[in-house]
Amino acid sequence: MACGAICAEATRRLGQPIGVWRDLLSAWWLPVALLLPPLYALVAPALLGLFIYVRVRHGSVYRRAFSTAALGLAGACASVLFHALTPVTPPGQVALWLSYPGPNAWLLRPHPAVVAVGCAVAFAVINACLVAIAAWLVESDARLADMLWDRERMLLDLTETCLGILVTVASALSAVLLLVTLPPVLLLQRSLLHSQLKVQARTDAKTGVLNAGAWQGEADRAIGRALRRGEPLAILLADVDHFKNVNDTHGHLTGDAMLRSLAAEMRQQVRESDFVGRFGGEEFAILLVGTTAEEACRVADRIRCGVGVVRVFSHEKMVGVTISVGVSILGDHGRDLNELLDAADLALYRAKSQGRDRICLFDPADMTSRTPENEPAHHS
Repeated sequence: MACGAICAEATRRLGQPIGVWRDLLSAWWLPVALLLPPLYALVAPALLGLFIYVRVRHGSVYRRAFSTAALGLAGACASVLFHALTPVTPPGQVALWLSYPGPNAWLLRPHPAVVAVGCAVAFAVINACLVAIAAWLVESDARLADMLWDRERMLLDLTETCLGILVTVASALSAVLLLVTLPPVLLLQRSLLHSQLKVQARTDAKTGVLNAGAWQGEADRAIGRALRRGEPLAILLADVDHFKNVNDTHGHLTGDAMLRSLAAEMRQQVRESDFVGRFGGEEFAILLVGTTAEEACRVADRIRCGVGVVRVFSHEKMVGVTISVGVSILGDHGRDLNELLDAADLALYRAKSQGRDRICLFDPADMTSRTPENEPAHHS
C-alpha cells in the first residue's frame, strides 16, 4: 500500500486525463491477493482508493466507489482461487514458487507459479468485465464487445498483469525487494499518464474524435504522403442540419449527447486509417485515404444514412437529425489542405441550399455561388 501511495503521489503533479484513465496500481494490489488471505485483497483497494480520492483526484464519489468495489471483488476472487489451488506455504519456503520435489509432482497438483499467472489473468478479466458492463449500462448505445475487447486496453491489462506477477515474486522472496520494483513501476506509470495526456490534448472532449488542430495536422501529413505516392485521397465536410433547433427545443445536454452519438457513428462507418475530426459547433471533417471520388461519395452516403437512424432519448422523446456532406478530391479539386477544405465547404453549401440531408461532390460551378454571406469560414 505504501508503494502504491508513492506511485499515486509521484504522478499527481503530472495532472490527470479527463474521463476514464488508466494506471498501473494493480501491480500493488495483485501481490496482496496472492500472498495474503482474501479479506486483505477485498479491503486493500479501498485504502488506496481513498488516498487517491483525497490526494490525487476527487472526481465523482460513485465512480471511485464502483472502481474500488470492482478491484476488491476481482482481487478477492483471485485470492480465493489461488489459495484453493495451492498448498499453504510456511514462512521461508519460497522454493515452492520455483519447483516441487520429485519429478512427477506437477502431475498431482498445479505449479504455484502457473496458478499465480492464471489467477492474475482472472483478476484482470473480472475487473475489466465489471468496469465494461458498468460503462455499457451508462452508455447503452455503445457496443459491449468494443468495451470488452479493445486492443489497447488488452495490452494495458497484460502489462499490469506481468508487473503484478513480478512484484508478487519479489515480495515472496523478500519485502526489501519491493524497493527494487518501485522505480520501474513508477516510470511506467508516468509514461502511461504522459501518453494519455497527449491523446487528450489531441481529442475533442465533447465527442472523442480529433480536435480541429490535431485533425489538420494529420490531414497535412496524409496529403503529403498521397502526393508523393500518387495515391487518391478525399475530404468530407459534414454539417448537422438545423442543429440549433435541437439545442433550443431539447436543451444543450441533449445536443451534446447527439454530437457524441454522431461522432461514434462516423467513426464506425470509416476505416481505422481514416481521420474524423470536429471543426467546432456541429461540423465534422473526415479524411479518407486511398479513396477515389466514387468511393468517397459512397462512404459519404453511408454516413448520411447511418446518421439518419441515430436517435437520442430526451424528455421521453427520441430525437434524430440529418446531415449534409460536401466532398472534395485531392488533385481534382486542390493540392493542399486549404484548397480541399475550401472546395468541400462550397460543396457543403450547395447541399444545404438544395434542401439538406444530401451529399454533393465539388463542382467548379460552385465557385460562382460564393458571396460574402456564404464565404467559407471553417478553415480560416
